[in-house]
Amino acid sequence: MKKVLLVTDDFVNTRLDRWFKKNVCEVPQSLIEKNIRKGKIIVNNKKKNSSYRLQKRDEIFINNINFSTDKNTKNKKKYIATAKDISRSSSIFVENNENFAVINKPASIAVQSGTRSKRNILDILRMTKEFENFIPYIVHRIDKETSGLLIVAKNRKFAQLFTSLFRLRKIHKTYLGIAIGEFSNSSGILTDYLFQYEGDKKIKTKAITHFRVIDSNSNYSFLKLEPKTGRKHQLRKQLLMHGHPIYGDSKYRLPESHKNKTNKLMLHAYKINFLINEKKYNFSTEPPNYFKDTLKKKYLKSFL
Repeated sequence: MKKVLLVTDDFVNTRLDRWFKKNVCEVPQSLIEKNIRKGKIIVNNKKKNSSYRLQKRDEIFINNINFSTDKNTKNKKKYIATAKDISRSSSIFVENNENFAVINKPASIAVQSGTRSKRNILDILRMTKEFENFIPYIVHRIDKETSGLLIVAKNRKFAQLFTSLFRLRKIHKTYLGIAIGEFSNSSGILTDYLFQYEGDKKIKTKAITHFRVIDSNSNYSFLKLEPKTGRKHQLRKQLLMHGHPIYGDSKYRLPESHKNKTNKLMLHAYKINFLINEKKYNFSTEPPNYFKDTLKKKYLKSFL
C-alpha cells in the first residue's frame, strides 16, 4: 500500500528520519535506514538520505513498509515523573520564558528515554508547571553522565531556530572538565576524526575542540573546553585519543589505576551563549559540589 504525505510549514528543514518518527511511526533508526535504502521511503520520487532536510511541500512516498521490529524490542513508554522529580525540578531552571527554557541538568539522568535509561529530563519537564500548556522540544543533547546547561524549546518554531543555530555553529558552549595527566601545552586546539554508525554505514566526522588548562599537576588537569563541532561524545573521545581522558569516565578511559571512587564523570556544561534577533543570551551555572570537592582533593585550583 502506497501513501503520499505532504510536508507542512511546521516541518520545513526537519530531517527526514525525524519527520518520519513524528508523523508516521516511532520506530528504531535502523528500521528507517533499512526502508530508505530499499526505496520504500522516498522524497519527490527520489531516494534521499535519512539526514535530508525537508522543504516546503515536499512529497514523501511510503511504500509497503513492514513496521514490525525485533521481537525483543519493547514498546517505548514515557517515564512517569515522581513527586520527588517534580518537586526538585524547579531548582534546575536557569532561564524560563514563553519560547524556551535553559536548565541545569543533573548528572546521572538521561536527556531522553532509552533502552537502558527510562528516567529522563524530557518526560519530567512535561509534568512541571514551567511547561504547563507547552511541549518540551530537545534541540541538543548532553551525555547522561554530564551535568550542566541544556536548552529546551517550548514550540516548534524555536525548536527549528535552535536546530539551525546549532547547525550553523552560532551557539557557543563552554565545558569544565578534570582530565587525567598533565598537558604539555597550556592551551591549544584538538582536531581529530571520529567514527560513528548510521544504521550499517560507518561515518567519519571531523571534531574540533579548543582547550585551556586552568590548573594542573603531574596527575590531573583542570580544563576549559570549547567544542566547535557537535559530535557524539566528542570531548570524551578526543581527550582519550590525546591520552588525557576525563576523570571518572567509565567508557572512554585508561586502565583501572585511575578509577574514580565517586563514580562520577568530571565534565560539566558550564556556559552557553547565542544571539536571537540581535539580543544576546548568556547563561552559566557552577559545577556540582562533587566536582568542586574533587578539585580540592586533587590539589587543583578551586573553581570559585
